[in-house]
Amino acid sequence: MNLHTKLQHRAAQNKPIRIGLIGAGKFGSMYLAQVPRTPGVHLAGIADLSPDAARANLARVGWARERTMASSLDDAVKQGSTFVSDDWRALVSHPAIDVIVECTGNPIAAVEHCLAAFDHGKHVVNVTVEADAFCGPLLARKAAEKNVVYSMAFGDQPALICDLVDWARTCGFPVVAAGRGHKWLPHFAQSTPDTVWGYYGLTPEQAARGGLNPKMFNSFLDGSKPSIESTAVSNATALAVPSNGLLYPPASVEDIPFVTRPKSEGGVLEKKGMVEVISSLEADGRKIPYDIRMGVWVTVEAETDYIKNCFEEYNAHTDPSGRYFTLYKRWHLIGLEVGVSVASVALRGEPTGVATAWDADVVATAKRDLRPGETLDGEGGYTVWGKLLPANKSAAMGGLPLGLAHDVKLVRAVAQGQSLTWDDVVIDTTTHAYRIRREMELLFAK
Repeated sequence: MNLHTKLQHRAAQNKPIRIGLIGAGKFGSMYLAQVPRTPGVHLAGIADLSPDAARANLARVGWARERTMASSLDDAVKQGSTFVSDDWRALVSHPAIDVIVECTGNPIAAVEHCLAAFDHGKHVVNVTVEADAFCGPLLARKAAEKNVVYSMAFGDQPALICDLVDWARTCGFPVVAAGRGHKWLPHFAQSTPDTVWGYYGLTPEQAARGGLNPKMFNSFLDGSKPSIESTAVSNATALAVPSNGLLYPPASVEDIPFVTRPKSEGGVLEKKGMVEVISSLEADGRKIPYDIRMGVWVTVEAETDYIKNCFEEYNAHTDPSGRYFTLYKRWHLIGLEVGVSVASVALRGEPTGVATAWDADVVATAKRDLRPGETLDGEGGYTVWGKLLPANKSAAMGGLPLGLAHDVKLVRAVAQGQSLTWDDVVIDTTTHAYRIRREMELLFAK
């Protein structure tokens, strides 16, 4: 990898990559903490609904106040400083900006931001994977039509999984399975922001001290985020997804090559070449030692006896047959790593993971019995969680994507555990997000 050398070269030429950040919350702040330590980049502008909150986060991560005192984006570009405002349109349209980092976490807004950035010739690193999950393939196509790069965000687990899959295939290994870890028990699917901290392992006092958002953390816990991220991986790698949702097999790191085999060989997979999520809890709730909860992994197969023998000779930990081997990263550093994506799209013209087909989807599924007239509150809330399904199955049922299940009203009752359809809700059809999703269904459905 020579991205750092290329960044140093840009710094020496005084031709930094100019970046615009939309959304300066937790993920964005983690990236901001790394920007002053990265050569060859200039964060010229930040757009946030609350500029004061963005400035507070800049101070929290150690930025000197004088670095953010530019009176306009033009001045920031000239001075090498950063302009903070609430005007994302000015940011994506400024001719000096090379890369937009979309970091709002709002999937409907993110789609609008991405499309506008493409129209103005900007590469986009999309941190808001919720948007990628329901229309990433078409976002990628629209970026290519504008001759710009659309990318997942390195540091988030989907891009890291895609990196491991690319490593495996580049080495010549067939990928048997790939995915991430998670703390999972089946009843977590009904968790709400009121129950999240007890399940998550924090007290309400600890959560309040850290300023943690219960709805956001609950979207991880209730299975929505693992489904969203698995969808992004499937659509980027052509790995299949389980026919009726993630299985969450419990396993330690050492046991991953045992469980991520086809059922016919003693594992849990319906077939070779799938995404899956490994649980860090046994079915009875006991914590598994040396888990993969915060990490990512890929399981590959030795197709010949020679390769199998190489695994043995180099002490690779495999399943009992000696043919299945798992490579893993036990941790991911989220926004602290997103600079890899910024450098890759700007200097190489390469995404760090991008959807190429519509193979998987996340469908809003009732957490409890829902009544007509109720308003859905999206991932991590009180009403729905996200279930991973093959895209053709979602398309056939008219599944309501989780990313669009925000602030929409139910028109008929839905039983607990039932997946919702377009016909169950009244939805705003004027948004970019709705239109591009429906367009994607027409273009990519199989």
